[in-house]
Amino acid sequence: MLFNSLNFLLFFPVVAMLYFAFPHRFRWGLLLAASYYFYMCWNPGYAVLILTTTAIAYWSGIKIGQTDDLQLRKIYLILSLIVSLGILFVFKYFNFSMSAFTDVINVFGFDYNTPTLKLLLPVGISFYTFQTLSYSIDVYRGQMKAEKNFGIFALYVSFFPQLVAGPIERSTNLLPQFYIKHTFDYQRVTDGLKLMLWGFF
Repeated sequence: MLFNSLNFLLFFPVVAMLYFAFPHRFRWGLLLAASYYFYMCWNPGYAVLILTTTAIAYWSGIKIGQTDDLQLRKIYLILSLIVSLGILFVFKYFNFSMSAFTDVINVFGFDYNTPTLKLLLPVGISFYTFQTLSYSIDVYRGQMKAEKNFGIFALYVSFFPQLVAGPIERSTNLLPQFYIKHTFDYQRVTDGLKLMLWGFF
């Protein structure tokens, strides 16, 4: 689903109206469902990938937050970095790296074809990978407490307005906003719609 598509023109007002109609305690669930629906419009199978990256970052954040042992905290952080960046590498850079390696080998007269993977690049994979990594680093540095609610953390990773085009949001900025009870404010809504219209233009 593209931001400048007819689908989004229908999707966004419905989500916004339901958001203000829902009780505050259920709003994060609505936004999470809407965000996953938005992402699955590209390719439903890649919801598993974003969920995996989310689970890794959530687990590492919890483990880092549970210990004061600096060495152990570092191990959990490194594990999170390796797995998340490994997934990003496989989907985004593996074929490029293999192609470059083949070119270098061929320069020296070796006829060798490296293997490639036939994978469709997941939309927004760089954004949500680096967003989860920034969260793990924030928790490691003590700038952010580990988020206990997996659903709200999953929303932080998949929040549809910035999922596929950024910016990469710091956990210290975005996560607390999901706990704030927002009321309908006509002026804020019209100001926001004007900004969106300008962006589309």
